[in-house]
Amino acid sequence: MPLSRSLSMSSLSGLPLWEDEGLPVEDLLLFEVAWEVTNKVGGIYTVIQTKAKITVDEWGDNYFMVGPYYEHNFKTQVEGCDPPNPAIKKAMDCLTNNGCQVHFGRWLIEGSPYVVLFDIGAAAWNLDRWKGELWDTCGISLPFHDREANDSLIFGSMVAWFFKELTDGFQDMPNVIAHFHEWQAGAGLVLCRSRKLPLATIFTTHATLLGRYLCAGNVDFYNNLDKFNIDKEAGERQIYHRYCLERAAVHCSHVFTTVSQITAVEADHMLHRKPDMVTPNGLNVKKFSAMHEFQNLHSINKAKIQEFVRGHFYGHLDFNLEKTLFFFIAGRYEFTNKGADIFLESLSRLNYLLRVHKNDVTVVVFFIMPAKTNNFNVESLKGQAVRKQLWDTAHQVKEKFGKRLYEALLKGEIPDMNTILDRDDVTIMKRAIYATQRHGLPPVTTHNMLDDGSDPILSNVRRIGLFNCRTDRVKVVFHPEFLSSTSPLLPMDYEEFVRGCHLGVFPSYYEPWGYTPGECTVMGIPSVTTNLSGFGCFMEEHVTDPAAYGIYIVDRRFRSADESCNQLTQFMFGFCQQSRRQRIIQRNRTERLSDLLDWRYLGRFYMHARHLALSRTFPDKFKMDTAAPLRTDGFRYPRPSSVPPSPSASLHSTPHHSDEEDEEPYDEEEEAERDRQNIKAPFSLETVPSGKKKLPG
Repeated sequence: MPLSRSLSMSSLSGLPLWEDEGLPVEDLLLFEVAWEVTNKVGGIYTVIQTKAKITVDEWGDNYFMVGPYYEHNFKTQVEGCDPPNPAIKKAMDCLTNNGCQVHFGRWLIEGSPYVVLFDIGAAAWNLDRWKGELWDTCGISLPFHDREANDSLIFGSMVAWFFKELTDGFQDMPNVIAHFHEWQAGAGLVLCRSRKLPLATIFTTHATLLGRYLCAGNVDFYNNLDKFNIDKEAGERQIYHRYCLERAAVHCSHVFTTVSQITAVEADHMLHRKPDMVTPNGLNVKKFSAMHEFQNLHSINKAKIQEFVRGHFYGHLDFNLEKTLFFFIAGRYEFTNKGADIFLESLSRLNYLLRVHKNDVTVVVFFIMPAKTNNFNVESLKGQAVRKQLWDTAHQVKEKFGKRLYEALLKGEIPDMNTILDRDDVTIMKRAIYATQRHGLPPVTTHNMLDDGSDPILSNVRRIGLFNCRTDRVKVVFHPEFLSSTSPLLPMDYEEFVRGCHLGVFPSYYEPWGYTPGECTVMGIPSVTTNLSGFGCFMEEHVTDPAAYGIYIVDRRFRSADESCNQLTQFMFGFCQQSRRQRIIQRNRTERLSDLLDWRYLGRFYMHARHLALSRTFPDKFKMDTAAPLRTDGFRYPRPSSVPPSPSASLHSTPHHSDEEDEEPYDEEEEAERDRQNIKAPFSLETVPSGKKKLPG
């Protein structure tokens, strides 16, 4: 198959033109090595899966992914085939003839990239020998009880063996680039470099090992980066051998990258090497043919959430659903890392503000975080049954009413509204109303929790007293399972749910990138993030006024926890003050930023990293002026020049005419064109706002 070069970096509206890096991909082979190839474990799976299409467009049949073999994954996700390159087939055969098993095929995702998968179990008999080689090579010892570390060594040893056979079969062409992701793939990089294989190597860390462990332990991480005794901390957590593998891979690679600027600062201290560049994470952005289609999807899916709320809050549905906003937080259940602690405290303060200002807006907040449960909550299921019964009763009475009205009109009569409903109809409706009475409060959680008493979210809900009382303007729903369209409670998948909400809130303390606010952005849903997340840093750098585009960035880096909590409260309260029209305008602006997160734009950072690796590995063949500024220059969207996104606090302390249309003219196409006018500004790795304390180092 000929190489496909259909990728056009200039096709994204409003983004600066991109000069081609000019790599002769016909004379190169690109391998991307990751534990998550065809193997969904964490966020890296999303990165490599969504990036596959633009990489295949650029490299064609010269691009291969490398990962571990799992029989179930191979049977359900991979179409087996023979390698198109004879050298690759020869290298695979060499491993197979020596007692290993290697599988090849096309991964059935967008782009259909080739994959080379190594069977770890079939090669486990080599483990002791490979452990000895690792110790002799770099003095790293792996304990027998760490299954994941041992598997990563088996995988890395097979990858290095494969690359040795592959490069031995080449004379001078083609040159090979090997891009390794995370510490599980790091052993392969270390072994390749120790054997002096002619490879251009790149290593990307998506989050440092020790950083994750330290933040999970509730330490003041970012203010103490230069104070940690790294070896001691890793040893106390029994991950010293993993940390050594990660650090060795970082220092052995020709090019070291991270996914965000905040992780670059972290890596500089934790791994003692400053990243050569940042390679941000992107998404495959689906652009809609009609500009308002995503607005229509918001209305459709909001109606589905409203149906759930009608059932969940039956008997207490004394608030106007048309003036109800849906907020949500979703992700792994890491209470402090994901910012659920600060979110709950801010909700308590928001509830106070809405009550004091006698606000008619109600906020229903969803926590979508998987926790240990044993089944659905009976009260939650009953609520949906009661709602359905009311719906059926209403339709039954409506049918009778409509038939009698129709017959009266056929006779040329105006029916007597006092007699058109008979006594039985009234009795049925009264029984339905009495069935909606409940003596307790609507449940906070939709499931029966196994550790209800010690659950962090429920413990904090008890502390702040948000029990879904009638007087509360903020209601809480904790859904401790990932969403599914087959659920009897909330039958929606995650994308539908996000589109139906008004605001995603992700005030993370430790978030190397953060796909959840990015997914909100491409779906046109405003979100809250922080300047300690990679996504927040990226938006601060690229957008002059992120809040005007529906990206609210909480300062958790330079402010105290209480100040950050107050800032988040003000963001949410200001959002509640917006009129319906202002929210529509803001969603239009938010969706316009989606091009920023498209791999067609962000893929250029990976292109630059490959070119840099080749210039360092094969300087005679590939030239790059390292003193010149990066071609991957950023840019900044200017602040929208039309209607402000939220009311001015100096004029009204409470919302006014929240559902009435403002008279100020607004031309969406004209504003969209203004938003596409960009102001170029180069990247800088550690930009610190003036007057603020810089991180150590």
